[in-house]
Amino acid sequence: MSMNWTTFRTRTMTAVVFVIIMLTGMLLNEWSFFVLFSIIHAGCWIEYHRLNQKILPSYINLHALYRAGLLFIGWGFCFWMYRSAITHELFAKTGILLLAAGSFALITGTLLSLKAGIKSLAAGFIGLIYFSLSFALLMHLRSGVISSDVLSAVKWLPLLLIGAIWINDTMAYVVGSFIGKTPLSPISPKKTWEGTIGGIILSVAIGAISGYCFLSPEGGKHFASIAFIASVTGTLGDLLESKLKRMAGVKDSGHFMPGHGGFLDRFDSLLLAAPFVWVYIWLMA
Repeated sequence: MSMNWTTFRTRTMTAVVFVIIMLTGMLLNEWSFFVLFSIIHAGCWIEYHRLNQKILPSYINLHALYRAGLLFIGWGFCFWMYRSAITHELFAKTGILLLAAGSFALITGTLLSLKAGIKSLAAGFIGLIYFSLSFALLMHLRSGVISSDVLSAVKWLPLLLIGAIWINDTMAYVVGSFIGKTPLSPISPKKTWEGTIGGIILSVAIGAISGYCFLSPEGGKHFASIAFIASVTGTLGDLLESKLKRMAGVKDSGHFMPGHGGFLDRFDSLLLAAPFVWVYIWLMA
């Protein structure tokens, strides 16, 4: 696989702007973090509905109340998991209100969407597990409810997770472009075993060095472990989203980022990696 320099430059320029926005949102304060991932959460739902409409023709028959109920429940769960970070009483009450409103809308919408069929109803509901749960657990990590003495700086946990994914994706692309020969999966022909393994190794190495330099030798071990989990599960998340796009017959889930596609394209790795890293932190705490 030869390097496409035009594509690489476009991806790089877009990525620079994207990284600035992401870092500002994640590190400015608790509110900016929540607003950033609330927007991403909503964007993922919109694109997920569009993909499902292409995969299942009957999906278009799902009532708007059903789709709204899914969004509200997912967003309400994010509020609930992040309530310890923003201790304002109104924040927690808003989460409860969204969960209640979403549940009512979902039940009503289900009754109005029976002609869509069980497959379409189930496909929509799976979105709650696919990305609403992932973003809620990411917010839970940021809230600091679960942490260890080694990883006590809670604001760095989501950044570490996303950074490991970015490093893995970038290095897998670069390594695969130069020496990649063996396709990783028919689902994503451009991915190679050489690039995938190279990306994981470099991500783990950078994670270990960063943890050792900024924390301690033990911190280096934990950073390396998180980088490994994020890289492996993130790659699987990428393949999962590629499978959805292939079923829908589209190249990208959306077009909000030139050279990178849509929200699901950009955060597909995070969707699968976040729950596994959350489990690791929970077991370590």
